[in-house]
Amino acid sequence: MELVVSSALDGERIDRLVALAGGLTRAEASALVDDGAVACAGRVVTNRSQRVRQGDRIDIDLPAPVPPAALVPDPEVDVDVVYADEQVIVVDKAPGVVVHPGAGHRTGTLVQGLVGRFPDMADHRWPDPQRPGIVHRLDKGTSGLLVVARTPLALAALSGQLRARAMERGYLALVWGTIDGDAGVIDAPLGRSERDPLRMAVRVGGRRAVTRYVVRARFEHPGMATLVACQLETGRTHQIRAHLAAIGHPVVGDGRYRGRDLQLGRPFLHAERLAFDDPSTGERRSFASPLPADLQSLLDGLG
Repeated sequence: MELVVSSALDGERIDRLVALAGGLTRAEASALVDDGAVACAGRVVTNRSQRVRQGDRIDIDLPAPVPPAALVPDPEVDVDVVYADEQVIVVDKAPGVVVHPGAGHRTGTLVQGLVGRFPDMADHRWPDPQRPGIVHRLDKGTSGLLVVARTPLALAALSGQLRARAMERGYLALVWGTIDGDAGVIDAPLGRSERDPLRMAVRVGGRRAVTRYVVRARFEHPGMATLVACQLETGRTHQIRAHLAAIGHPVVGDGRYRGRDLQLGRPFLHAERLAFDDPSTGERRSFASPLPADLQSLLDGLG
């Protein structure tokens, strides 16, 4: 394997870089360095803590991979790709599509559709072979934008941006009730509900979760409702849904969080904005997604 160090990985330890690039554990990567299987700028690396610099050419003699549990590609899964290059893929996920295989969803997932469309993704050793390239997720019923890494190095760079809160993720939600004030912040820890393990709830000892929101519009018919734009500072499971329900404004159509439906069949939640730094160039990339037809139609019918 040959790679050139990007700006996002400038200053990284060589053993960590090898682990990220090869989908290896740190111990496996260190063993490769000790065995003389890693070279930087044409010279064999002998110090596993050596720091790499942007533009360095790294050569890694990877061992033959041990076949993991195979992820079955499915080119029949309809994936709306809005941008793709050698490092990243941005998709506009349709509602009803599960992002990756899991309990009860072994086939027909987004990543299986992506691997079917971009077979080079299967050539890499991923930390989790059942979730190749997954940086963040959207719930099954949520539509909109998400970025998928096409290489393990891109996965490392994008995951780092997510942890550093450098990735922007904006959502649009319609909630029941009238929210007072034009903007607010929900800073409340989330953990599994003791009553229902499929729900998240605000609870002491939960993981810190922060959601910012701005009111876009208010409606009075067929019931009091508020359209809000939400910005995630953290990325917890069901964060927006659980936070809005916790302040007494569940998302319309979200039965799991007591948000009654308007014949929608899914939560009114859409990932409308996404921005991140390109893993290769450092350039800021921004994307926007309009409301899908079902949500726009419901919104048009409100008075």
